[in-house]
Parts: sequence; structure tokens; C-alpha cells
Amino acid sequence: MPKTENEQAGPGEDERPSKKQATEPATAAGDGGKEKGANGSSAHRNPTVEANLKEALAGEDKSLYNYHMPAGEKGASDVTKTFNRDGVVVVPGFCSAEEVAGMKKRMQELIDAWDPSESKGSVFHTYGNKHINTNYFLDSAATTKFFLEPGAVDEKGEIRSDIPKGELINKVGHALHFLDPVFTAYAQSEKVKSLVRDLGYVDPVLPQSMYIFKQGKIGGEVTSHQDSSYLYTVPRQTCLGMWLALDDADTHNGCLWARKGSHKEPLRNIFGRLGTEEESGEMRLVNKLLDDNGDNNEESTGFKARKWCNVIPGEGPDYTPESDACLRAAGFEPLPVKAGDLVCFPGTLDHLSLTNKSPAARHTFQLHLVEGPGDGVKWADMNWMQYPAGLTFPSLKL
Repeated sequence: MPKTENEQAGPGEDERPSKKQATEPATAAGDGGKEKGANGSSAHRNPTVEANLKEALAGEDKSLYNYHMPAGEKGASDVTKTFNRDGVVVVPGFCSAEEVAGMKKRMQELIDAWDPSESKGSVFHTYGNKHINTNYFLDSAATTKFFLEPGAVDEKGEIRSDIPKGELINKVGHALHFLDPVFTAYAQSEKVKSLVRDLGYVDPVLPQSMYIFKQGKIGGEVTSHQDSSYLYTVPRQTCLGMWLALDDADTHNGCLWARKGSHKEPLRNIFGRLGTEEESGEMRLVNKLLDDNGDNNEESTGFKARKWCNVIPGEGPDYTPESDACLRAAGFEPLPVKAGDLVCFPGTLDHLSLTNKSPAARHTFQLHLVEGPGDGVKWADMNWMQYPAGLTFPSLKL
């Protein structure tokens, strides 16, 4: 299992940390440069990764934690103006019914060819991951792997035989955008490039894609988070989420909730690689809560939002009148959409989704892009997602 300060794996819309608020691991005095893991075992520090982590968290330039608004208002489209103002914009009918059906058909073909036993040990849960295999997770960066819903396994971690295999899956990730022709065609489509260009991106690259299922009746919640915590860039945050609805989504089957305007707040935490466990050789992941992220005004919404970082504010993960009221009181709004609609938002936007207890699934295909080296932006070495040597993130080539 991943060695993290709170037993969590990330990133992505459906993989979030536990309720515990992690801090940077402390070094045991006189331990010869090693650190004690959460289970008391020693872990070798990775000097390069640790140096990058310290550099990123040095606190000398708090602008590191803020999203860079690439497009000005002058001459901007209505979509860009809404994006810049609210930090989230819904583009109705971004994909046709035929395109949506084509993606769902292709995913069903992939499911038909999938052997669930190959995904044992791949369960994600927002409140901790007891059945996650570290290598399976990390190796998914440049491959296509299936990950299971928490409700798909029993208490012993065994895959349940009473659920059809197509309903076991939490998501498929993270390289459909360049490994599968159907999803590559969408990711490299002129409509995607045109929107990204309109938003002001210069040299966008695509690190990650995910097909999220949000299964009916067992679809898990996604706690409050900012995507740039998991897709971190230097010297500024440039992550862009493109959340394509493949099913109608509302409050009853787990639509997105977002705090409009929160994209102007700095990051609250960073998730990344720290080193390897001495005994197991597994990569250790850390979820660092940024105690000083440049927002020290206790009256600001961003400061208050720290208390619900990686949790669901209010009355629990299920949609009820009480949870609805609590989320709205915290500033969140639901974003109901139709199949084919696109929700677009920067990586600093605070967003979440509740469980899906309805019989209707809520499929989405999600792209995450960042600015590339052509605009002076670097992918952080500490990020969990690292492609194998010699392989680079696909470019949109605007």
C-alpha cells in the first residue's frame, strides 16, 4: 500500500486524501538521514525529490501557490470572461450525442476485454486507501489501468462476485488521451485546442486523462480539493481541468459542486513523492498541508476553507437537504449538466462531489493539461505522476 502521511492516493477527481490533515514527515534525530514512516519503518530520503519539495515549500515566493490567469479580459470571449471571473465555466453541448456514445461504446469494449483479477489491490477511497498497490498506481501514469470502487471489494479486499464487472470500476486512467484512438481523437480535436487557445494557453501539454464512472448506488464521494495540489507546476500553477459529462449529472447522482471565485485562493496542500521505503522499496507519498500559503487573513474564505481541505463540509458525503444547506453555506454551488456538456476550471478551484446513491451512473471523461516548457513552465519533479524516461507529455500543438 502507498506509504503516505494519511494513507491516500491521488490525484484526480475521484482520488482524494483522508480526513486526517498530514504534515511534512519529521526526521528522527540521529537516524542517519532516514525518516520514520507512518508504520515506524525507516525510509530512504530521495535528495533530489526532497530538495524540490523544500524549494517549492520554501515560502519565499507565495505566488508559487496561485493560478496564473493566462487570458486578459480585453477581447476575451464570454466563456473566458466567465472562466476568469468564477473559476469555472460550463460549455453546453461541447460534444455531440454521437461523440458521447462513441466514447462510452469504446469504454465498454475495453471493459469487455478486462480481467478484474488484474486490478486486485486497486481500490481508491477518499477517506483512506487500505487496498491500494503503490506500484500499480504509480505505473498507471503512462498506461491504461482499471481502478475499483470501494464498494467493489469485501472486508478482506477480495473482489465481489455479486456485482457485474462493469459496475466494479471507479475509473480508468491515466493515459487514454494518447494510447487509445477514440479518446486521443477527442483530446487532440480542434474544439479542445480552440477552447484552450481562447483561455490563453501558449504551450499546453496533457499529463493525464481519466474515465470516471461514479457508479450508481456505490459511487464514492470526492472530498474538497484543488487539482493543482496533485498536478503542480513551477513557477506558477497552470493546471486546467476539462470535465466532459458522458451522462446527465445532478445532485442525486453526484454532480460537481464548486466554490466560484475560489480559484483566486492559493493552494492549501501539495501531494507528491518523497522517497522510498527501506524495507519494501515502495515509493513514499506525502500530503503536505501548507500552513503558510500566503493567505493569513483569518477572515478570508480561503483561510476558512483550510478546515474542510480533503473533507466534505457539513453533514456527510450523501446528498440530503442538510448536506445541501451545509455546502451552500460554505459557498459551494452544484453544477448540474447534460451529457455532452463540458465543465472547465483551473487547478486552484475548490470543488467536490457527493456519493451516488441513485441507480443512474455518472460517467465522465476528464483531461488535465498544464503549460509546457514553451511558456517557461516546469512539471514538478515531486509530482506523483512521472512518465518513464524518454517519454514526454503529449502536446496540443496550438
